[in-house]
Amino acid sequence: MKTTVDIPEALLREARKLAAREGATLEVLIERGLNRVIAEARQNPPFKLRRASFKGKGLSPGLRNGSWEAVLGRAYAGRGS
Repeated sequence: MKTTVDIPEALLREARKLAAREGATLEVLIERGLNRVIAEARQNPPFKLRRASFKGKGLSPGLRNGSWEAVLGRAYAGRGS
């Protein structure tokens, strides 16, 4: 399949030099690079935060319009802080 890709000149120059040293084509280098990026992405899938709400009701009524200090105070109440 053919496609058009914009590559910065400096990167293209380096890629052509490397291809010449290795006796490969630019196409082979690009394919190898894409395969590496895809393999790495498969090994390290993006982090997804699990849904962790409790019954989906949000903050307690006394905290809905409260400050962060009020939330922390309620969280640490009775814990010596």
